[in-house]
Amino acid sequence: MGKDNSDYRELQEKIFIDRKSGWTNQYQGQQEEIFEFAEKYKQFLAQSKTERLCVKNIVKILEKNEFEDIDKKNEINQGDKLYQIFRNKSILAVRVGEKPDQLRIVGSHVDSPRLDLKPNPVYEDSELALFKGHYYGGLKKYHLMNTPLAIHGVVMTKSNGKIEISLGEGEDEPGFIIPDLLIHLSKDRMKKSAKKVVKGEELNILVGHIPIDEENIEEKVKFALLKYLHQEYGIIEEDFNSAELKFVPAEQPRDIGFDRGLISGYGQDDRISVYTSLKAICNSGNTKETAIAFFTDKEETGSHGDTGAKSFLLQNFIRNYISKIGQELEYEELLEDALSISADVTSGLNPNFKEVHEKENAIHLGRGVSIQKYGGSGGKYSTHDAHAEYMAYMRRIANENNIPWQTGELGKIDKGGGGSIGMFLSRYGMNCIDIGPAVLGMHSPSEISSKLDLFAAYKFYKAFYEDNKYPKF
Repeated sequence: MGKDNSDYRELQEKIFIDRKSGWTNQYQGQQEEIFEFAEKYKQFLAQSKTERLCVKNIVKILEKNEFEDIDKKNEINQGDKLYQIFRNKSILAVRVGEKPDQLRIVGSHVDSPRLDLKPNPVYEDSELALFKGHYYGGLKKYHLMNTPLAIHGVVMTKSNGKIEISLGEGEDEPGFIIPDLLIHLSKDRMKKSAKKVVKGEELNILVGHIPIDEENIEEKVKFALLKYLHQEYGIIEEDFNSAELKFVPAEQPRDIGFDRGLISGYGQDDRISVYTSLKAICNSGNTKETAIAFFTDKEETGSHGDTGAKSFLLQNFIRNYISKIGQELEYEELLEDALSISADVTSGLNPNFKEVHEKENAIHLGRGVSIQKYGGSGGKYSTHDAHAEYMAYMRRIANENNIPWQTGELGKIDKGGGGSIGMFLSRYGMNCIDIGPAVLGMHSPSEISSKLDLFAAYKFYKAFYEDNKYPKF
């Protein structure tokens, strides 16, 4: 006789993947705690729109949790909580465990696509003052048109030294904008591909309009603008040659949907991973192994430069750590034996554009963190492909801690792709894997995430730091 249907249903429940929304599964009844966590995240996101601002806010949170500057310590001991800043754009935090020679690293990136300025940006045209922009990272240039912008950054002035500028975030503050072409005269432009409908040289920002009332001045609006900047900040035009001024969307993070289950905001790639891993290292108990949070710059342009993950930042930090721990250790061995996570976002299934995803391997908002074995593009180019043993280890952490999780791919194989800092962590020989929340509208002025996935990411990174079963593969 055949088996009873109930036996088959029981077997199906055992052998099939059954991914459900975390709202009705693992985190059912925890909405209040999740929403409270999300409110603090939104505050952090609103105040961290550039890498400099992000690092500054990371330091505030670390110091509030009794982390100290490692350069102020001659020696370090078990239980010490320390950080080290690099060029005000990257930072590492460490929590020294019982076993200083075993490391758990979570790496994320503090930079996001934005609009920088050219070295000589100021000019006048059509009785308007403008700044010439140069976009940073991968973005759709047309997203920047008619989008209210704020300015943040530093200027190294000839007369007053370093000047910080932050303007356009408050309701009573002036903002900035790149005017788009009106639809009535866009007949020819609308025939162009989306990639070409706005050229890089057309990203010029309106910054002034009222001219100086002086006949002997030719560029009256430009003069009035520079006069204001000189009076307000001590800036002269040459000072723009030694400035880092960044224009970012001025919109503030906000809840989305009648149920407030989603968050919209600029820079969630990758500051959602920054915040969750930061809170994880702050709130972890006395970890058995040494916990490290690596917040790096330049990921959106390939992780190059002295503040990117491709630099020697991490190994220099480990050398500094070893010199103060009082043990004879080799930094190469520490890094090779480390366990690491590249904490970065992935693409969520967008109901308006489902055709770019493959159904069985699409990541859904609300189903928890994505544990992604590889990223890259095409035939797995520009990625690290995690080993099966390490993938299984991450599954165990999620399942044992009742954390909602899923796995899949960014999108269909030949539709595109994306990378992370995982391939630069793994080059030391350490085990690494990409783990993070999914977002919609990645690299746009308003990326969208699920509050549940935000909370699940925090819980996962914290569980990773606290896990006391250090596997050897």
